[in-house]
Amino acid sequence: MKSCTILCVCGSGTVSSAMVAGKLKEKLAEKGWDASMTEASPNSIASEISGKQFDLIACVSPVRQDFGIPKVKAVGMLTGMAEDKVVEDCLAILEAKG
Repeated sequence: MKSCTILCVCGSGTVSSAMVAGKLKEKLAEKGWDASMTEASPNSIASEISGKQFDLIACVSPVRQDFGIPKVKAVGMLTGMAEDKVVEDCLAILEAKG
């Protein structure tokens, strides 16, 4: 299994990001990825990424600042609509990184 690290971001950094993290971890595992997930609010992204390496940011809340980490709109993981699109977007980024 390949490994990756993902920062899941929602408004408060708790409930929605935890839900997205769990679902995304499960879906990526089905595709051969062992994802390490961290939940955060938009205001805590800078402190979360300080000294850590993330492969991508899965956003439920808008993240307008560019942190030099690819972002994926992950609202579909919450709504149940377009979950496959979210997973495809994540896989495209992860596969491109090797």
